[in-house]
Amino acid sequence: MAEAGAAIKDALKRRESLEVLGLGSKRAIGRPSEATDILDLSFNKGISIYEPQELVLSAKAGTRIAEISALLAGESQMLAFEPPDFAELLGTGSGSLGGNLATNLSGPRRLKAGAARDFILGFSALNGSGEPFRAGGRVVKNVTGYDLPKLMCGSWGTLAVMDEITIKVMPKPETEISVCISALTHEASIRAMAAALQSPAEVSSAAYLPKTDFEESRTMLRIEGVEASVRARASHLQDLLKPHGSLSLLDEASSLDFWRDVRDVMPLASLRDAHIWRISVPPSESAVVMARIRSTVETRYYCDWGGGLLWLAVPPDPEAHGQVIRGAISPGSGHATLIRAPANVRRSVPVFQPQPKALAELTRRVKTSFDPERVLNRSRMYEGV
Repeated sequence: MAEAGAAIKDALKRRESLEVLGLGSKRAIGRPSEATDILDLSFNKGISIYEPQELVLSAKAGTRIAEISALLAGESQMLAFEPPDFAELLGTGSGSLGGNLATNLSGPRRLKAGAARDFILGFSALNGSGEPFRAGGRVVKNVTGYDLPKLMCGSWGTLAVMDEITIKVMPKPETEISVCISALTHEASIRAMAAALQSPAEVSSAAYLPKTDFEESRTMLRIEGVEASVRARASHLQDLLKPHGSLSLLDEASSLDFWRDVRDVMPLASLRDAHIWRISVPPSESAVVMARIRSTVETRYYCDWGGGLLWLAVPPDPEAHGQVIRGAISPGSGHATLIRAPANVRRSVPVFQPQPKALAELTRRVKTSFDPERVLNRSRMYEGV
């Protein structure tokens, strides 16, 4: 990373900015780059430490998620936050460890396992002045004071250039089954998912796919663990949910395929011309939010996280229907991120949820503390920051 540090210092002297680029799998998310040059970090890869007994792994930020997942699978372990692969959605390659943690993207198991930021223990990095620093450690108890590892998650490369990252890994479930309830409305599905998530069945994922021209709506509930326990909990869940509608089971292979598709936004990925939004709201409000949007804009959508995460495809529009979508969310109760749209749209529409004045000021102060001259990924999230 010495060359990267020198490049940052050189950009600082020239008062220019750098686009921080790893594998580029999420390069099409965010405001188009205003950088004058690219800081290419694709070389920064490799797994340095893996201790299966301690459930700890350290790797360079540019290490492919696929490589890490393959190594973990050999020890019946996994990345529990299920990092999404947007290769089909965005037309890019698969992502890296650093890219996933910088964006804090998590898959369907977030309900039970937590978000990506909950698994980072420590990292080393370069700040916007090209100076190296470290934070956190290799065990949870090392994380004291300001939790800088979590601050990096969701910063989209605007605060620092991560070098090496240490994360927690988890045992892989022995098997999984998914319970399916057919033909529910969005409102009825929210009630069924809430009942399942509050039950002793230990549901790890809950999603709702609305009715299409080809099939009825599906409410899906995943149960994972030791086989005997999974089957017993699935049976209990079926008994609990009988009043909600027609039930069926997906076996392990079908369940794995289904949740991989949900994770990677495959239900919407083939709609090539559509603009794609990711909306986070309280599950109890998701049906209302969707009703407001659909009263004005034609949409295709589905819900993850028990109804708390909406993936939404809308027809092409110069503003990506942003005012309608964000206007449908009650003030302070959620946020919407534009995930896929052409560069000209992303340049004119706020890609990330506009921040209240106090929070925007805090964002600027944090950026200044790490990158005072706005060298790293300038304006990727918010203009001028």
